[in-house]
Amino acid sequence: MEPVPTLVHLDSPFINFRDFDFAEGSHGLRWVNTKRFRIPADVPDDRNVLAALIAHPQFRDTYDGAGVHDWPRHGQWWLDRITPDTYKAVDDATAADIIHSWASRHGDIPEKLEARLWQEIYTPIRTATTRYVLGRLAEDAFHDYGPIHIDYHELVLIDRPAAALVLLVAADD
Repeated sequence: MEPVPTLVHLDSPFINFRDFDFAEGSHGLRWVNTKRFRIPADVPDDRNVLAALIAHPQFRDTYDGAGVHDWPRHGQWWLDRITPDTYKAVDDATAADIIHSWASRHGDIPEKLEARLWQEIYTPIRTATTRYVLGRLAEDAFHDYGPIHIDYHELVLIDRPAAALVLLVAADD
């Protein structure tokens, strides 16, 4: 594999389901954290893009409210247990279904939240040229205080024409 390219972190929009009125049912303490990056034009393949994501400081986030730190953890796992091979390619319908099934698990989704999910989640899923889901990791991959989330889903969306990568983490506490 060639040297790992450098991604440029653009922003990290956060969708907190608590910010929306769930008239019937519950928000289930769910949220979606999105990290958006610019990909250099000369990255040869998706494996190198995934390696660049894993190497990026923004990837060192446990999604427990502590933010990004220089530590060997990502999500619920030890960082060194995650490689480009732990991500599995999926089509747009599968990626969208992962998020929709998770988001609607506790009932109907409020209109304003649905609109935001379409804008920030489903549209990037559909426009991505490739999509990856973090596969199942071994039990010993959990870090010293993981698992901390009840349900955790991670998608990587790569849009070559837009030179963009989106890391989506959807979870509940």
